Amino acid sequence: MAKADRLARLDDRRIESETEYHALLRGALERTAAGQIRLFGHTKDKAQIAKAAPVVAELTELGETIDALRDQLSIEPFALHARFLASRGAVSAHAVGEAKQAQAWLDQWTETPA
Repeated sequence: MAKADRLARLDDRRIESETEYHALLRGALERTAAGQIRLFGHTKDKAQIAKAAPVVAELTELGETIDALRDQLSIEPFALHARFLASRGAVSAHAVGEAKQAQAWLDQWTETPA
């Protein structure tokens, strides 16, 4: 019974952490869509990178925590965090801008919650 209780507590922590991640990411996407930050890191502008760094660091730390919890529970890694990390970094000059990319994420989120 102790193991079942421990696993239930771990799963509760995972659910709370994922809820927090969703809220943090959604807020950051809204700020990016409004042009306030550049969440996806497609720029080399050091000021823009510094402006987004705290939220990116918080998302990364929280995502790693969630993945560790999921690993302990023997469930698949947190796909939303992996998708976020994969979407960051340099892109071609013809790629859609960060504001439009963030809005596309938000539109998709509205259609089917992440």
